[in-house]
Amino acid sequence: MAEEVQAARTMPTEPEMMNALKSVYDPELGLSIVDLGLVYGVTGEDGVVTIDMTLTTPACPLGPVIKQQAVAVLTSNFDSVDDVEINLVWTPRWDPRTMASEEAKAELGIW
Repeated sequence: MAEEVQAARTMPTEPEMMNALKSVYDPELGLSIVDLGLVYGVTGEDGVVTIDMTLTTPACPLGPVIKQQAVAVLTSNFDSVDDVEINLVWTPRWDPRTMASEEAKAELGIW
C-alpha cells in the first residue's frame, strides 16, 4: 500500500518547478529570480528538490528571504515536494548581460 501511495506522488518536472520559481522575486530588483538567471538548475527526487542558484552578490542581504520564498513556493505548489535543498553556487559568477532573460535585461536597461 505504501508503495502505491509513493508511486502516486509524482515529482514535478524541471519546467514545472522553474515556472513556479518565477513567482519568487529579488526584492531589490523587483524581477523574478528565474528571469534574472539566478537559478542555474532544479532537480527533484523522492520528495526532495535541489536548487542550484546564486545571488546577485555574495553579500546580498536579502539572500535568506529569497531562499525562504523559493522553499515556500515549491513546497506549497507541489504536494509531492517534502523538502527543498538550496545550493548557493558562485561559479559561474552571475552576469545579467548573459544570464538574464531578454525581458529582465530590458527592465534593467541592459542592451
